[in-house]
Amino acid sequence: METIRDDFQGSDRRAVKALNIIIVGAGIGGLTAGIALAHTGHCVTIFETVSEITDVGAGIQIAPNAARILHRLDVLRDVMDHATVLERVSIRRYTSDEEMATFPLMPANGLKYGAPMGVIHRGDLQNILLNKALELGCHIFTNHKVIAVDPKFSAKVHVHDGTTGARFWLSANMVIAADGVKSHIRQQIMTSKGYKDEPIPTGDAAYRLLIPRNRVLDDPLTLSMMDKNVAMRYMGPGGHIMAYPIRGNSLYNIVLLHPAKSETLSEDVWTSKGSREDMLKFCAGWSPAVQKWLAHADEDVPEWNLYVYPDLPTWTQGNVALLGDACHPMLPYVAQGAANAMEDAAVLATALTCTSNVRLALKMYETIRKSRAEKIAASATATAYTLHMPDGPEQIARDQGLVSPGAAKHNPDKWSNVEWQDFMWGVDVTEVTIRMWMELAKVLSLEKRYPHFTRAYTYTLFVDISRVWLLKQLHSAMGNRSRNARYKAGREGCKMAKSKKARIVCSGGDIKSMMQNPRSKDEQTLASVTGKLTRLPVHTRQIGDVKSQLGDAAQGDSVVLRAGDSADILNNCQKDAIESKMKPMKPLHQLRKIVTRGFRKSVICIERIAGQYAKLRPRSSEKMKNEAVRSFRGDILKDMLV
Repeated sequence: METIRDDFQGSDRRAVKALNIIIVGAGIGGLTAGIALAHTGHCVTIFETVSEITDVGAGIQIAPNAARILHRLDVLRDVMDHATVLERVSIRRYTSDEEMATFPLMPANGLKYGAPMGVIHRGDLQNILLNKALELGCHIFTNHKVIAVDPKFSAKVHVHDGTTGARFWLSANMVIAADGVKSHIRQQIMTSKGYKDEPIPTGDAAYRLLIPRNRVLDDPLTLSMMDKNVAMRYMGPGGHIMAYPIRGNSLYNIVLLHPAKSETLSEDVWTSKGSREDMLKFCAGWSPAVQKWLAHADEDVPEWNLYVYPDLPTWTQGNVALLGDACHPMLPYVAQGAANAMEDAAVLATALTCTSNVRLALKMYETIRKSRAEKIAASATATAYTLHMPDGPEQIARDQGLVSPGAAKHNPDKWSNVEWQDFMWGVDVTEVTIRMWMELAKVLSLEKRYPHFTRAYTYTLFVDISRVWLLKQLHSAMGNRSRNARYKAGREGCKMAKSKKARIVCSGGDIKSMMQNPRSKDEQTLASVTGKLTRLPVHTRQIGDVKSQLGDAAQGDSVVLRAGDSADILNNCQKDAIESKMKPMKPLHQLRKIVTRGFRKSVICIERIAGQYAKLRPRSSEKMKNEAVRSFRGDILKDMLV
């Protein structure tokens, strides 16, 4: 605990308005969310399918990003009392017990990131969280299965009481689905959007075993490893082993990753019964230490097939949000599954200390968490290949890289790569949430000037607009260019439009420009503008370098540009359009007049045009459109307000 260094000043933040919140699932993510929400003043009800929350599972890691959150929820001391603090990780080849490389864990990382790290039995962590949730007044109902949420996703759940057999509906202000990788609520949300939600087998499986100390008293080699607070990582062709002691060095936790059995993959089996014989067969030829470990295992060993899911199009629908494995299941290679579920909980609770508008809070949550969690999940998938390389030139290069100077920075094993650790462990998602809200607060400060802005629908609209358009502002691309260069870019685009090689349409300024140019006399209708824009053949492109975009347009594509802060582009395009009397640019001129007159009407204008735009069926395939949607991973609120 001496490594805790937390300068965060927001631990006393409370909910803007106390809400009734239902959480589905009492796993680590669900319980952490319950604690975080109850801690800030909400009334929390948790439904868990199993009849009793028992001491199940094996060892998991508490990384600094998780420890930081647990500290603010006042449970870290209890967690660390039950955890084992590892000093370092030892990297070894599968054929030898000789150490290839070592990387420090504690206290070095605790001092670096201001929060400790350790390993703990999953059951111990879950019990600590359960007791804290009950202490804070969370209502926890076991043997209660949430069958579904209502079709409108209005925070109403259908519950089956496994004890009495009764079924009932229960309403709340928000529903959080923390019901795991097989989440029924995720499937319901994805089905409503026409999205196919199916797992993809990785071809790998994991044996998880716990060896009690009293079983190895006559084995000096295994006993000596159990006595050391060192994580052991053996890398081999097609698999690897991670091993470390837990529960006061009374248990040795071993995870063996290996190729899955073809018959279980074909049957879509998640868990099956493995055997000690199967493990020893796979590890024939591995080091003496590994052979001895596995010889102490039980005859029957649980085996988990590993699956991945494609990134979801959304984590929220209405007043319902997904959390933890329900929205970002992670492979175990970077040990961030539980930590990222805790980050979800922290961001969600913090967002509700900024606003009582549930849907805005959920959009903030998704904006902050989705891209980060998906990036970490992708790193776990990439690390699997690094750890499981077959013997050969690539494996030799990997091993040489581990022992070379600077290996900590360039280590392909993301879990022990110091630069990747900075991203995984060093980011404070609670502070990120507050900073995002402060950006939005710059706009909210204008509420005295524009009273209508305080309406709930307007809050949500500011997030929705950017998500609908799916395009970054031009500010970053054009900000360092001279006025003359911007003018030339505008003229070049208009020449292309005139020659009918392409049509370039600007949406007409951003929210910031609308607020800076308020006029209240605009009575012009929007039908003609909307109609003309929606008839243009367009497809979305994420704006990077304007010249390259115009080059693409010259090949026959049409590009939609959002003007953003680069008002000169808009003005120059408008000027050229008027001079050339080009019909494709006429909607731009009309839209410009609307955008610069009247804040509220401008917002409505953008909303309507965005709504029409969303209904377009571009020339590109639906797959390309989905890829464009997924590629937009920036900070949406910041993108709108800068």
